[in-house]
Amino acid sequence: MELSKNFEPAQAEKKWNQHWKEKRYFNSKPDGRKPFTVVIPPPNVTGVLHMGHTLNETVQDILVRKARMTGFNACWVPGSDHASIATEAKVVQMLEKEKGIKKADLSRPEFLKYAFEWKEKYGGIIYNQIERLGCSVDWDRVNFTMDDHYYKAVIKVFIDLYNKGLIYRGARMINWDPRAKTALSDEEVIYKDAVGKLYYVRYQIAGETGDDAWITIATQRPETIMGDTAVCVNPTDERYTHLKGKKVIVPLVNREIPVIFDEYVDPAFGTGALKVTPAHDINDYNLGLKHNLEVIDTLNADGTLSAAAQVFVGTDRFAARKLVIKQLAEEGRLVKEEENPTRVAYSERNPDTVVEPKISTQWWVKMKEITEPALKAVVDGDIRIHPGDKFLATYKYWLENVKDWCISRQLWWGQQIPAWYTTDGNFVVAATREEAASQFEAQGVSVSADDLKQDEDVLDTWFSSWLWPIEVFNGINEPDNEEINYYYPTSVLVTGQDIIFFWVARMVMAGMEYRKEIPFKDVYFTGMVRDNQGRKMSKSLGNSPDLLDLIDKYGADAVRFGIMISAPAGNDLLFDEAALEQGRNFNNKIWNALKLVKGWESRISDASDNSTADFAIEWFDYRLKEVRTELDKLFGQFRLSEGLKTIYSLIWDDFCSWYLEWVKPGFEQPVSAAMYEKTVSYFEQLLQLLHPYMPFITEEMYHLLKEQDVDLCVKQFDEVDFQPAAVLQTGDLLKKVISAIRDARNKNQVKPKDTIKLYIQAEDTASYKAIESIVAKQVNAELIDYTTEAVANCVVVTIEKDKFFIATNQQIDTGALKEELEKDLAYQEKFLASVTNKLANERFVQNAKPEVVALERKKQADAEARIQTIKESLAGL
Repeated sequence: MELSKNFEPAQAEKKWNQHWKEKRYFNSKPDGRKPFTVVIPPPNVTGVLHMGHTLNETVQDILVRKARMTGFNACWVPGSDHASIATEAKVVQMLEKEKGIKKADLSRPEFLKYAFEWKEKYGGIIYNQIERLGCSVDWDRVNFTMDDHYYKAVIKVFIDLYNKGLIYRGARMINWDPRAKTALSDEEVIYKDAVGKLYYVRYQIAGETGDDAWITIATQRPETIMGDTAVCVNPTDERYTHLKGKKVIVPLVNREIPVIFDEYVDPAFGTGALKVTPAHDINDYNLGLKHNLEVIDTLNADGTLSAAAQVFVGTDRFAARKLVIKQLAEEGRLVKEEENPTRVAYSERNPDTVVEPKISTQWWVKMKEITEPALKAVVDGDIRIHPGDKFLATYKYWLENVKDWCISRQLWWGQQIPAWYTTDGNFVVAATREEAASQFEAQGVSVSADDLKQDEDVLDTWFSSWLWPIEVFNGINEPDNEEINYYYPTSVLVTGQDIIFFWVARMVMAGMEYRKEIPFKDVYFTGMVRDNQGRKMSKSLGNSPDLLDLIDKYGADAVRFGIMISAPAGNDLLFDEAALEQGRNFNNKIWNALKLVKGWESRISDASDNSTADFAIEWFDYRLKEVRTELDKLFGQFRLSEGLKTIYSLIWDDFCSWYLEWVKPGFEQPVSAAMYEKTVSYFEQLLQLLHPYMPFITEEMYHLLKEQDVDLCVKQFDEVDFQPAAVLQTGDLLKKVISAIRDARNKNQVKPKDTIKLYIQAEDTASYKAIESIVAKQVNAELIDYTTEAVANCVVVTIEKDKFFIATNQQIDTGALKEELEKDLAYQEKFLASVTNKLANERFVQNAKPEVVALERKKQADAEARIQTIKESLAGL
């Protein structure tokens, strides 16, 4: 068949995706093989995969495909997360924009109906992208965190932890998202540096008049003044000792509040006097508890001023700030304003919304007890983190400084908290209304099930996703089923570094609590994908490309190549489409190599001479084994980017640029059958090595090479036994010789069709005699001979201590040659000086590893030999 000019990815992607699915290669069932289990970090059902997801999914697919081709029963579980805050915001937005319906106009069941319709419409987008990328997931195992079995598992865990005393309900200071109108955990708050303002406001001392009857207080949030319940100063601050036992009057609302004394206040900040607003600041809240202060909440759930504020009621908090400042100024209470660096808290799910501290009754998980086993598992090395030196400390810091986890959210989309209330506010925790009524009855409380009201709140999304590696195998509801016992613990977790505590640590906690076993053996943290200006890719900046557009433009293999070639483990990567262009060029390079080899088929002959290819075949056989061994080591260390670079170099350089050129027969010359079979075998092995990274083109080319009895995606790797051999060094020497002589020909304008005579002066000629025929063919030499002395009227090339004299039939420009040699001499002398200086440094010689020092000494000897050779060449001109 005639092959297209370049590889056409769209046809191959559609063809092989369909074929693999029909063959059910990626569907896993427990059997006698060793499992290799990966659970996809479930992307939010709210939208499309961004480039961070693309990197994450590609890394997972590489690991899974490699495991499948190495004899493991590979099981990769796909799924998505219901993402309570983000999804509910999207549904509310859709209802208002498309249907003119407000959430407040709907009942809970009506809203959930719309939410599930939205999920069905948009959830499939993610799965289509995962498939288009070539991910070899088990589509029979798709899980969603609001699936019926999953919902029941979350409720079961809540009830269990409550019964163990690890979940409680209580009023505490929380982070509040006024836009979503829900509580947030500490980890869902993003802090950003900003330049704020300090407003200096005068408070009157109660019962006093005159110039001394005032105290000035600096505040960043004047809109909360109406909630002040004390003024606090440091007991050592002599400026304020006269205020002991006195009260001051809160501006705008004229309420008397006490002056209290506490060492918490920094006398050097502002005026040294602090307004205390327990309802709106965590530190003020703690001061309030200590000094038994009143709590006045002046904000509504939506961030507007409440009736308790008495003034500007119903006004948005930031608009109220301006009104408060204006009125304070009019009343002569505003002393001055000054800029002040600060940190502002924003909601992770609503990035433009400033978070409010708020006293609120919520549900909490006691973290200290369940954290200790999760910390021990990593510290003891039961779970290995890659790269460990970078992220182990972060993991430890989070767990050693853990706080109780606020798990209730004031939303409708999510698992509704299984707490049931009587009309007088008593509650029990139970899976169903009927079970709750039975519990009340056991307590001697007579109540009808129909009269019980379920808690309105839902659970934090992370409270469901921390069960992911367990519940995708139904391990909570059926803790001893065949699949959980076979597939758990999973093999490796691939995820982003930004959710170490959000998700990774919590999954370890859940695993230790409910399986008494770690959920995965290895954790591979990918880096952050940034644009070429170093900015994090985001929809708001508009710098994140559409994955499907990239696949349409470059092909899935090129996209996978481009993102992996730039992605060393754990390090941020700068995304540039030039890397995808490189991937497409690589596709076309190996496609053209296929066309070259296929073009030999019609000329195969058993009678043709194979001698010129003998060395090339032996060399590439060893080179292939050497790389196979290196790749096994790199995969074991999760250095997947380095693995791709190694394969890329092996295919582009060693196979295409060198091996195929060395074995390629002359124009219309017969092709050795033995050489052809070897070349096809090597090509197959290269495609197999590359397949986990670039599955579509490799599968397509594998079947175009020859008729196959097995598909590449399930073809098993052979065992490799590599022992270093001298032929590898000879191969490196051959490449150096060919490159140097070709370079000399070009510099001296010797045309490619013109033959040369080559004289080699070397102490050891055996290595050169083994590669004579290839050298002659590659540099167009009609004669190769050996000499013990310089040959006159030649271009001289030096490689380490050996010299090559190139004789041509045309006049040599000795002036240009002399200039070139003098440039080389100057470079070598400068290089030798730098190496000599390094070796003269006693600290370097004493502290460096012996092999490093030995390498520098070899560099010194090689440079000295090269300098001597260049000088001799100059003398011979």
